[in-house]
Amino acid sequence: MRQHVNPLSRFFQLPLELPPPAELFSTPALPLHLDIGCARGRFLLALAQQQPGVNHLGVEIRRPLVSAAEADRQALGLSNLHYLFCNANVSLEAWLEALTKEQLELVSIQFPDPWFKKKHHKRRVLQPALLLAIATALKPGKRLFLQSDVPAVIEPMVALTEASGCFTRPSADPRPWRADNPLPVPTERETYVISQGLPVYRVLYERNEEPRPELQLLEQWMEAADKQTDNPLDPEAPMA
Repeated sequence: MRQHVNPLSRFFQLPLELPPPAELFSTPALPLHLDIGCARGRFLLALAQQQPGVNHLGVEIRRPLVSAAEADRQALGLSNLHYLFCNANVSLEAWLEALTKEQLELVSIQFPDPWFKKKHHKRRVLQPALLLAIATALKPGKRLFLQSDVPAVIEPMVALTEASGCFTRPSADPRPWRADNPLPVPTERETYVISQGLPVYRVLYERNEEPRPELQLLEQWMEAADKQTDNPLDPEAPMA
């Protein structure tokens, strides 16, 4: 059972100043993997042990999950892993802007909470401002990985990402969905879905050389595309 919180409530709209990598990791210059919406954090806990040469940061909007994940991390003494409580759409942009060049290696958004009603679409985790902040922090060739078991969740993320023009799918990856997970550790949700014989929808992107569009244009595109009830969030729809 997913424990939803409303990211648009007043409490979650308060911006938080997140500590920089130098305060989070023993070797802050290592390549960084940012997992947005890490939930209980067990996926990152296993991944950080497999990849000691990478720093891993999980951010999550449900504070009790962050507290439990941090307790696990501290018990194992992992210095290349940290969890932070925040609303990604409120507090991550400034943090991403402060990263040094080439630091961010990978951003993953996996099985985010579904918000199906049109009036709730602004609660979705991948909003235009966050996507553009990610695009700015990722240098060409660095990766953005999206996955979900719900088509109505991943399709808008894919459409928004492709409408930005900042990301390209590797030519060898099958369409419309990648068959395998590029990460060596599955999330708990992924393991459960696969055990039920159900599909997982995955897309891997690489940052390309294109400049990021103006935020207002991408917001206008999303608003217009979101109104197309017959073909919502069409990635071919022009932004202006």
